[in-house]
Amino acid sequence: MTDEHTILSTIFDASDNGLAMRDLVDRHPEVSRRTLQRLMNELIEAGRIEPLGAGAARRYVARSSGHLAAASDVMRLSPEALDLREYVRGPIQSRAPVGYQREFLDAYTPGQTFYLAEPLRDRLRRVGATGAEALPAGTYGRGILDRLLIDLSWASSHLEGNTYSLLDTQELIAHGRVASGKDATETQMILNHKAAIELLVENSEIIGFDRYTLLNLHAMLSENLLPNPADEGRVREFAVAIGGSVYTPLSVPSLINSEFDVFLAKAGAISDPFEQAFFAMVHLPYLQPFADVNKRTSRLAANIPLIKANLVPLTFLDVPQADYTSAILGVYEMTRVELLRDVFVWAYERSAQRYSAVSQELAEPNPLRLAYRDLIKTTVREIILNPARDLQSTLDEQLSSITGPERDALSEMVKQEADRLHPGVLARYGLRPSEFDRWKNAQGR
Repeated sequence: MTDEHTILSTIFDASDNGLAMRDLVDRHPEVSRRTLQRLMNELIEAGRIEPLGAGAARRYVARSSGHLAAASDVMRLSPEALDLREYVRGPIQSRAPVGYQREFLDAYTPGQTFYLAEPLRDRLRRVGATGAEALPAGTYGRGILDRLLIDLSWASSHLEGNTYSLLDTQELIAHGRVASGKDATETQMILNHKAAIELLVENSEIIGFDRYTLLNLHAMLSENLLPNPADEGRVREFAVAIGGSVYTPLSVPSLINSEFDVFLAKAGAISDPFEQAFFAMVHLPYLQPFADVNKRTSRLAANIPLIKANLVPLTFLDVPQADYTSAILGVYEMTRVELLRDVFVWAYERSAQRYSAVSQELAEPNPLRLAYRDLIKTTVREIILNPARDLQSTLDEQLSSITGPERDALSEMVKQEADRLHPGVLARYGLRPSEFDRWKNAQGR
């Protein structure tokens, strides 16, 4: 009888890429797939093996074999990163004041310069594989959207000092329940993240490193949080200071705009999604193109290439605020990326580990819902905006181009979407709470 030690030996003898479940089934035909899956789960729980990737692309490697290992509970920092962290955590009086260094961005040539070495990029690609890479952009993101909204909204806000708990965030996003005793600014921050993430996932085919995407992303993240609402989604035209740092960003509007355009052009020319994501995390905060909310914008912008490529997203779950802050200070004051690189890699592996498990729980996307997702949302929106109109009339008008069984199935999907509508998902349909309330009142709900 094959036991877990035999299975573990098989994985130890595998290549650095590990083994997929289908490989294990082929090598151990005497063991049922269900039993193998149970053994895998037990070995994962025991810390003997690591799952890499998600869905059909999931593979298993032995943790102690010297092969690729997923993220550990303790962040391992390179000597260079440790040296940098020690410097930026020293007394501010001992650190030399520094301004924006244009050569930092100028020296980067897409396709020739790499902040992430090729083996590291390959490693992240294996860890972040979902099996959906050949599908339309954003397919994987839509499949995990409900979970992603909560995780990324909470973790990114937490890095800004937001005191909402993960459970508070889930209640706010899933059910529209505001946590008691929290500042309105904290609630707004969470809701802004939710809207911004939905923007990226629902528009994954057209988003990119261009002014439209970045300005609208910033506008959503900064809504109702800036002293001057006119600064939302606009490149700044005044000087800003960085608290707790000796770094002074650019202050001349024409230079800020020209450097922003250089950043966009270089980011857009990077072909590797992980290098592109990290480039955004480095240079957006360094340039400080907006009045505020620059780091938040960079964290969500880092997800643009990952969402488009159907890779596991970067959620920043469990990232220590102190290490992230030190890493950003290392970029600001020394134009060095080693510490932020180590934080990025560790954070991504944590995200991949989590979403590898989440993907096991997800059902396959409904092909009809995937093919007609925009039509379904438009129809739901029309139903809510026209509460006095007969439901069937709206369905007949909106679904007039669909015939046969598909039309009946779509009608049923739309009805179900409308029935389970709640304040936490209104932005998905471009609806406002007042419009939703008016429809509920008309329905006697």
